[in-house]
Amino acid sequence: MRPLKTDLLAGGACLAFLLVACGSGSAAQPNDPLAAEQYAIEQHAMLAAWGQSQGEGAVIAIVDTGIDLDHPDLAAHIVPGHDWVDDDDVPNDENGHGTHVAGSAAAIGNNNVGVIGMAPGASIMPLKVLGAEGGGSTDDVAAAVVWAADNGADVINLSLGGSSDLLGRIFAQASPVNDAIIYANDHGVVVVAAAGNDDTFLTAYNPETPVLVVNATNELGETARFSNFGDPRAVSAAGARIISTAPTYPTAIWPDGSDGYETLDGTSMASPHVAGIAALMVASGERSADRIMSTIVNTASNPSGDPLLGAGIVQAGDAVERGLGFNALVILILASVFAAVFFAIRRTTQH
Repeated sequence: MRPLKTDLLAGGACLAFLLVACGSGSAAQPNDPLAAEQYAIEQHAMLAAWGQSQGEGAVIAIVDTGIDLDHPDLAAHIVPGHDWVDDDDVPNDENGHGTHVAGSAAAIGNNNVGVIGMAPGASIMPLKVLGAEGGGSTDDVAAAVVWAADNGADVINLSLGGSSDLLGRIFAQASPVNDAIIYANDHGVVVVAAAGNDDTFLTAYNPETPVLVVNATNELGETARFSNFGDPRAVSAAGARIISTAPTYPTAIWPDGSDGYETLDGTSMASPHVAGIAALMVASGERSADRIMSTIVNTASNPSGDPLLGAGIVQAGDAVERGLGFNALVILILASVFAAVFFAIRRTTQH
């Protein structure tokens, strides 16, 4: 019989291997009817990521204009949120933007309905800080970020790129938004933010703020013509001609309502793709916000070295797999330490 110490070490190694091996492989093409129009699935290697994680258990806070709370591709995964515009707990979307953003992040997948989000198993926390016309205050944005961190969010999405004025106020002032993001990061929450849509060099968030900034790409993997660039923390994600969920009732963007799905452009559309991918990593067991952000940056693809893409186009499959590999290594180390301690105690009791 092999020594107990060897058995325990081997068992730890096997467990670590299984954490990676059992989650490997690609998922099948989703059955959502509009998935074929979602080029983000291929651009971000989502099938490989979905073979390892669907996002179950992770919560994504959408700090935006609210959400269509009854949308068939969202409603079942919505958790309680808040509305700073109307000061109540019914963050319904009167604009349309927030509903679109939420769908890209976490629309329910493989339900034979509409689109699929990047984290189709994740929950959505709607936090309304922008009114029907899309305006809002930095104080409300900051309050929502802190509220999300205190109420169970794992990832926070800030698709504020459509409001150059709001982005400018975040940068120009000693903005409470930067402090709120630091607070969220200190509480283990990943914050993802749109770069903005002015086709210009802009760093909207303070350099020390721990936020993952997202530029926009088109179907060809090129920087979208409208996307801001230049933030040293930036990665890129699909943001041009993005089809996603939309309110069926009349809103500011769609005064005549919609059939539940519409197409929009913007870094606001790119950011939730990355937020969803971060949620996949959370659901796979990665709990460090800093490590999630650095892994997404370090696995991004930019073979041409295009500075407009920042670190590159996010690759979900590689990011999730690397996160799983790190967690497996931690378990192996802990198993080894446990085995050593157990064996030492056993030796002591035998004397």
